[in-house]
Amino acid sequence: MNEVFLARRVHQPYTEYNKTRQGYARQRILKPAGYFFVLSIPHRANVRAMKRPFDKPATTPAQQLALLRQRGMMIDDEDLAIFYLRHINYYRLAAYWLPFEADHACHRLRPGTRFADVLNLYVFDRELRLLVLDAIERFEVSVRSQWAHHLAHAHGPHAHLDASLAFHQQRWHRNLAKLSKEIERSDETFIKHLRSKYIEPVPPLWAACEVMSLGLLSRWYDNLKPMPVRRKISAVYGLDEQVLASWLHHLSLVRNVCAHHARLWNRDFTVTPLLPRSKPSTLAQQLNPASRKLYNAMAILKYLMDAIAPAHRWHQRLMNLIDSHAIPTGAMGFPSEWRSLPIWTA
Repeated sequence: MNEVFLARRVHQPYTEYNKTRQGYARQRILKPAGYFFVLSIPHRANVRAMKRPFDKPATTPAQQLALLRQRGMMIDDEDLAIFYLRHINYYRLAAYWLPFEADHACHRLRPGTRFADVLNLYVFDRELRLLVLDAIERFEVSVRSQWAHHLAHAHGPHAHLDASLAFHQQRWHRNLAKLSKEIERSDETFIKHLRSKYIEPVPPLWAACEVMSLGLLSRWYDNLKPMPVRRKISAVYGLDEQVLASWLHHLSLVRNVCAHHARLWNRDFTVTPLLPRSKPSTLAQQLNPASRKLYNAMAILKYLMDAIAPAHRWHQRLMNLIDSHAIPTGAMGFPSEWRSLPIWTA
């Protein structure tokens, strides 16, 4: 039951917490005006009173290793394990022994879990991020080129300054403001030259695109209104324009995970890529529609690499990486017979 109490007039405003549809507390500052009633609502605002101070002390690598032993981890080389704990944050490495836990509540590890197994998974994930970044970089550079080329030829070198070419004006203003900031802080020689020589506030498309992040490029393409231009860009990759917009968004999130050195291999993604229906006609059958894991992004990158660099060996590097570390691919959402699918055999 909600608690109601009478409060006297004070000289300081108080904060009222209102529960939103999402379940989060929203603050509203109210000015004092005589006596008033305060309704105490038992939700997230009151959870704060249940919290306690963080009282765990910092530990040394030797103490961390002793704790891992206590939890059931086997250490083949103590000096080597301590060396890695000095150079890889224990808290960071902990994400890689979670799959080895038998009981997460007490952090008990499965019998036979070795520190070397955890380190192997960590190294695999690091090398996987580099491999994914390699493919995303090629795709990003390609889409930048197509966006600048087709938009400039259809609507002029400074079409990105034309708000009428955007679906949503507010998004266009935000995108342009973000691009302007990137240009202002750029130390590229070509950017400095164009800004000093010409009156336009931003350089032409083919120069501006070179300082765009993949996330910003994704938002710009998604807000691009002229359908002929959208379709010409997506046709380069044999895709519907809506599918390309979705893939750009999803891959920008994957790229951010990789660029910030975060765990990738078994991550669940909140934003998933749109599966193509007819273009290309067979790819959707080789994707996993129910998965939020990495597999779909990897298959998409393989498809895009086929379009951008037909002689690539990216998929073989992926297979070699998985084999060399003996990583089970199910945690990444890979189908059991994924290697026999046409996308991976071509």
